[in-house]
Amino acid sequence: MSPLAAALAPLTVAYLVGALPFGYLVGRFRGVNLFQAGSGNIGATNAGRVLGRKYGAIVFVLDLLKGAAPVAVAVRLAEALAPGASDAIGGPDVVRVGAAALAFLGHLFPVYLGFRGGKGVATGAGTVFVLVPLAATLAITTWVVVLFASRFVSLASLTAGTVLVLAHLVASRAPFAEPVLPVTLYLIAGTAMVFVKHRANAKRLLAGSENAIGDFPMRQPVLRGLHVLALGLWFGGAAFFNFGAATAIFDSFKEVVNAGPSDRTAYRTIIPADAEQKEKDALASALAGSAVGPVFPRYFAMQTVCAAIALLTALSWFRLGGAHRFRVFVIAFATATVIAGWPISNEVTRLRLERFNPDATIAAAAKAAFVSWHFVSLGLSIVTVGTAGVALALAGRLPSDREGRGV
Repeated sequence: MSPLAAALAPLTVAYLVGALPFGYLVGRFRGVNLFQAGSGNIGATNAGRVLGRKYGAIVFVLDLLKGAAPVAVAVRLAEALAPGASDAIGGPDVVRVGAAALAFLGHLFPVYLGFRGGKGVATGAGTVFVLVPLAATLAITTWVVVLFASRFVSLASLTAGTVLVLAHLVASRAPFAEPVLPVTLYLIAGTAMVFVKHRANAKRLLAGSENAIGDFPMRQPVLRGLHVLALGLWFGGAAFFNFGAATAIFDSFKEVVNAGPSDRTAYRTIIPADAEQKEKDALASALAGSAVGPVFPRYFAMQTVCAAIALLTALSWFRLGGAHRFRVFVIAFATATVIAGWPISNEVTRLRLERFNPDATIAAAAKAAFVSWHFVSLGLSIVTVGTAGVALALAGRLPSDREGRGV
């Protein structure tokens, strides 16, 4: 087999596997034609609504697997048919993304049913779990939280798709450069297709006429658990970083620089022992800044995720009024401080290192600006910790199962 044919073979298999209409088949097994029941869709949501949650879950898992499996084996299959086959169409990444795209399109337009398929959420989720597992995990977490908070599957799917793309763009240093570009384009195009397939749902959401899934026994306990977990991690992580880890790191570098060669410098001289104290302090600050700086993006990403979960779960109780409504305002304010603090912390990190620029003019300007921005950044961090703490304290009064059933 030629390398080109070997590279195209797994893509053909991916389409044929992705086109397997599990929802339609499960419905027929139960004596129901899903095209003629419920919303008329053969996806997991309609299967669960018409056939019951158990069968809806079965369809979801099968649709997810038919997206994940072709992507996972595509490169191995191509190389087994002809060594080096992946290079015939651009390399392993292109083969994987091609398999993902065709499995996804197979679900949307299955050849077995006259190209009439589902909306692609579960199958698309399966493909991205193989391509970008961390971003996909964040997206599926978002899907679960939004579903439990709103009871709208369509809203959960649209929100999760948006989060998937944003998480990938933020996590990738150069999302539009090789070799990441094929994955980036697939995620954007796939999410856009999900939005197109859900355009009727979006109209109903805006009109307030979208169908919500029925309430279920574990909904309120899960919402409460997610809410407390998010707030606990948010407050605990922010308090520890600001008042424990960061100060300890800066103090540690001062000790290292002032102690001279030691086991913490591999017994190498990093600054002459007779250097002025001002020079030692400057070196300690620069080293500490270079150590702390890379932590900030992950630190603020963690806060953003926790804030989003806390806010979404709190919004589900907003209509109960009183403390539950006040809780939303507190968390929203704390979230705003995180959003404002992230770019400011990035600027502080840049200025911290720029203070030691060889160009005296640039260094002087950075020193002058650093003091002000550092003060603002610290102030916002303290406000974030305080308001997150207030929100955590308010979690002592969460709605009971009986109260929660009304929203």
